Amino acid sequence: MGHPAHAFPKPERSRLRHRPESTVLYQTVEAHWPKFLERAEEHGGLPRFVVKEFEEYLRCGRLERGCLHLVCRKCGYSELVALSCKKRGFCPSCLGRRMADTAVHLEQSVLPRVPIRHWICSLPWGLRALLGYDRKLCAEVVSAFMAEVDRSLRWRAKRELGLGSMGVAHTGAVVAVQRADSALRLNVHFHALVLDGVYVHQDDDPSAPLEFRELDTPSHADIAEVASRTATRIEKILRAHGRSLDPELDDGSPPDLALDEPGLAACYAAAARGISVSGDRAGQPPLRLIASPEPPARPRAVDATDQPIVDATDQPIAEVRGINIHAVQVVDGRDRRRVERLCKYITRPPVAQDRLERRADGKLELGFKRAWRDGTRALVFEPADIIPRLVAAVPPPRFHLLRYFGVLSSHSSRRRRVVPTPTRDATANKPPPARGDQLELLGERDDAPAPRNRWAWLLAHVFAADVETCPRCSGPMRWAELAKTRAESTRLLAEHGLGPRAPPVEHAKVRVPEQLMLGFGEG
Repeated sequence: MGHPAHAFPKPERSRLRHRPESTVLYQTVEAHWPKFLERAEEHGGLPRFVVKEFEEYLRCGRLERGCLHLVCRKCGYSELVALSCKKRGFCPSCLGRRMADTAVHLEQSVLPRVPIRHWICSLPWGLRALLGYDRKLCAEVVSAFMAEVDRSLRWRAKRELGLGSMGVAHTGAVVAVQRADSALRLNVHFHALVLDGVYVHQDDDPSAPLEFRELDTPSHADIAEVASRTATRIEKILRAHGRSLDPELDDGSPPDLALDEPGLAACYAAAARGISVSGDRAGQPPLRLIASPEPPARPRAVDATDQPIVDATDQPIAEVRGINIHAVQVVDGRDRRRVERLCKYITRPPVAQDRLERRADGKLELGFKRAWRDGTRALVFEPADIIPRLVAAVPPPRFHLLRYFGVLSSHSSRRRRVVPTPTRDATANKPPPARGDQLELLGERDDAPAPRNRWAWLLAHVFAADVETCPRCSGPMRWAELAKTRAESTRLLAEHGLGPRAPPVEHAKVRVPEQLMLGFGEG
């Protein structure tokens, strides 16, 4: 479906196009991933899902790797839009789109207009690599945490509301599994948006409508009990798998991952510890940039026995045996903009482009949005050190990062009674009519269901970028052609006067260490 070059008038003004090749993250991966993969192949290699994640990321947003041709129906203005990788590992662009999609879905179709409390569960670092690849074990740990939160809410409801039994109270939650922290370390932890109250049937009649009853703020004792009971549950789960929360009681046998995928296990171990794998600080934590002297530590009530460590401040925080429970933030469910922002926070990508900078000495500086308690505002490490951290950020196949519980779960018979009805105009997200050849190019059928939120609608909703409106005359844009192959993309680029693929970015004196301190094949 080619067109002559003269058929494409030059635009008077153009949109700002995402150029991943100009970012520090893309340049670092492009320079260091091939050598890293070569080193890993010498010791068994990396699993296919990790390799594909990096390969697709290097193609994401590049016009020469695939693009969509849009033409204005009124003035004939033409532009090309690069295809994305649509992966869920570390690509900032695609994960930003996924974050926006999920946040809109949760705000409009899942979370009711009731108070919502943000619960956070952090785990000991010894469990992070284990939960990072074992999806079944991770699911069991998440369920154990949410079971105790559910029990705590229903018990408090019986106590505060005078209910006859805990069974008449119903709770709900959405849990997001985060794999990385602000330092890009492998840190599997859970963000739960829990309804800050319970649903009960009017007059205790199961056929009667559900009524929401808000509960008081959980006390220190409530949070401490959740932490203690969660630790007990997780200990039982780990014991069934031959593990323990106490490293001294662990049998020390290597996990299955170390035997089956030694390269992936080495990356997980390095990412969980947050150590450097190259340069002068190989085997040590990266250099820290301190913004201010270390402030005095907050007072904490510590019990010498196996009792929870409860924060002595007025905030509901507790810790027991390395498991930290945090339930400070609560939002009004009627404030939907704030609910959506909270949903974006719990589903955010692990890497933010504006936090990563290249220093004059060639090293990378990873800045933090908020300084740590000791005043650390950024980390400085060798460019090669980011590769194992990105490898650990890629979830294995069928590793679900979003889970639903209680009345918000898909199998709950009460879900339809409590979830909100979308307020957005039903026609706002309706795709424009497409010709049969366009549907064929996109691999779609006439009877195929429409996507939950279209890409174009999300861009307009989140970034105020309307790609379906002509920037010259404000007319509607139509899909003219989808180029999936390198030959088709090259032809379209030539027709638009963009020429062949731009030469690769020259990285000044890129040196990849011959030996990466990952322990490939060791132990």
